[in-house]
Amino acid sequence: MDRLAADRMFATVVRLGGFSAAAARLRVSPGQASKLVSKLESHLGVRLLNRTTRAVALTAEGEAYFTRIATILDDLDDLDDSLRDAGGTPRGMIRLTAPLTFGTAQLCPALADFSRAFPEISLDVEFTDRVSGLAENGLDAAVRVGTPADSSLRARKLGEMHSLVVAAPAYLSAHGTPRLPADLLLHDAIIDTNFSRPDEWDFRVDGAHVSVPVTGRLRFANAEACLIAADAGLGIANIPAFIAARAVRAGRLQELLPDCRSDAFGVYGLTPAGRHMPARVHALLEFLAARWGRGHDWID
Repeated sequence: MDRLAADRMFATVVRLGGFSAAAARLRVSPGQASKLVSKLESHLGVRLLNRTTRAVALTAEGEAYFTRIATILDDLDDLDDSLRDAGGTPRGMIRLTAPLTFGTAQLCPALADFSRAFPEISLDVEFTDRVSGLAENGLDAAVRVGTPADSSLRARKLGEMHSLVVAAPAYLSAHGTPRLPADLLLHDAIIDTNFSRPDEWDFRVDGAHVSVPVTGRLRFANAEACLIAADAGLGIANIPAFIAARAVRAGRLQELLPDCRSDAFGVYGLTPAGRHMPARVHALLEFLAARWGRGHDWID
């Protein structure tokens, strides 16, 4: 039995919650994944996982073993990375997670250029709006929009952007144009539930922060869905600039209250704290910070 391969498979099954996901991550078949863990259990003489047709769960022995072996595997990975980094050229695999819309619209073009610049670095990227733990899921880094909520992660600011409050000319013709943030109380808001406070929109009025409660019958956990609804004249939406600005420039949507824009929010690269940052991850964060830094136009 390849003990290291078996231990790594066990830890990956626990972190990802199942054999299929772990097998895909480590590029083996689900059957091979199950055999590796079974051999580890036979070697140790204890059952580590309770298996059902739908899920796996740690036994008491498995939980104790995972706590120790996960730390050992992380230390081994750190050692491997530090030795590889001594060689000079960044290389190896980066496992990355990013929000779906931002990831496909903004990160993908950047990663294509990064891959051309660093041909010895491989990428395994997950696009999801679900905020998942990095170490717990075997990820090297995350790209997130907005102030990071997890203080246990190391955060590197890569850039910043504004959101735009927008509506279609047809909606404004039928319902009037708000002149002050408080006027939004009289309008139908299209609410993006991905925001940390979706029912309150922030503005800056005469240098002071103003928060306005909004209501509306349409709620989407996706900014592009909010854009489509606003484009259809169904209400006023608060949408990140990288999504809304093209429709504004084309005249399909009108930006409202441009002199009261809220403060910019950050785009961050997150990595596990307390661990060696591999040169390949450092190279990616430096590349993205240079691309998305001060004055970056998120549309062009």
